[in-house]
Amino acid sequence: MNRENTNYEVLSDEAGRPIKAWTVGVPFEDEAKQQLRNLRGLPFIHKWVAVMPDVHRGYGATVGSVVPTVGAVVPAAVGVDIGCGMIAVRTTLRAEQLPDSLRGVRSAIEAAVPHGRTDNGGRNDRGAWKDAPAAHQAVWAELVKGYEQIVAKHPHIGRGPQLGHLGTLGTGNHFIELCIDESDGVWLMLHSGSRGVGNRIGSHFIELAKKDMQRFFIHLPDADLAYLPEGTEHFDDYVFAVSWAQDFAKMNRELMLHSAVQALKASGELPAFELSESAVNCHHNYISRENHFGKNCFVTRKGAVRAREGDMGIIPGSMGARSYIVRGKGNADAFHSCSHGAGRVMSRAAAKKSFTLEDHAKATEGVECRKDVDVIDETPAAYKPIDAVMAAQADLVEVVHTLKQVVCVKG
Repeated sequence: MNRENTNYEVLSDEAGRPIKAWTVGVPFEDEAKQQLRNLRGLPFIHKWVAVMPDVHRGYGATVGSVVPTVGAVVPAAVGVDIGCGMIAVRTTLRAEQLPDSLRGVRSAIEAAVPHGRTDNGGRNDRGAWKDAPAAHQAVWAELVKGYEQIVAKHPHIGRGPQLGHLGTLGTGNHFIELCIDESDGVWLMLHSGSRGVGNRIGSHFIELAKKDMQRFFIHLPDADLAYLPEGTEHFDDYVFAVSWAQDFAKMNRELMLHSAVQALKASGELPAFELSESAVNCHHNYISRENHFGKNCFVTRKGAVRAREGDMGIIPGSMGARSYIVRGKGNADAFHSCSHGAGRVMSRAAAKKSFTLEDHAKATEGVECRKDVDVIDETPAAYKPIDAVMAAQADLVEVVHTLKQVVCVKG
């Protein structure tokens, strides 16, 4: 690896497009580097691949990668959690107005928003609606036409929850938090995406792309980098389906935010409050048509947020660290992007083996959250230090607000 300047590092010692990595001062695992080397060798990469400081090995394509392409798209470079992202809004509440015990606040949110997964995702799954509220049904009525168009051509995508997952949190690293900013203002922030239907869309088209590679006798260094050439039926179907899933994800976050706000207002735990700023709502696993360096292209961001000049974004830390509301600087070399969070420094399995409940309780001291064995894989030490991640991308974004969570609801 050669250092080109103080802002990013460049991997350019092998055939293929360069890799520009904003990873100075943060861990950058060899497995992730190899995934990126495989990716940058594809013939339709535009200019280079940009890598964000939260980079880590992912399924097929690397998390924390920004991949501009001309003439084809790689479904794995978006992944299966299509449209996953963040929404945050500041309230009129002040830190001193919060109760000494925040257990009731956490319980109110947990009761209002289905979260987690039980019954193997079956009819008794607590993470899905049995009877979706009227507001959710109205949003689904706006989405259903596109969904039916997708399922008519790809019936497998229709085999699973859709309306039942709209306005629900999910599992893993998805969360809802109450946070306090640098001036003691109180924020509500959450992280989720397109849930089961997005997963089915992503998985289906990744497999279709693999079959197309076999049919065209195209051999790749990693089968998960199978791509869909522009002008083919599967390309058009994928772009339509992934765009639909991104709309689902955006509305999913808006519905959850509304449900959480209403639950907090009705909880009796807090004084009357309103929302004081427009919500920031941004994807970090998605595809977008953009123009970079004079060329129209598709940009797939997997674990990255668009950060054009003036764009507002959210970069969360782990469940025991700070998070940031940021404003993009429009860095052209990064294709106007920034990180989507802190980024994992170890796998979920490794985290469960490495940390105890005592470790987790100490790391989340002062945060009203779950402190049981099922969330140890989300413990703060499983993630990169958010301060180092933010320092590595100082030329990509500026910090507008610094948030510290006091309540964290995990799926």
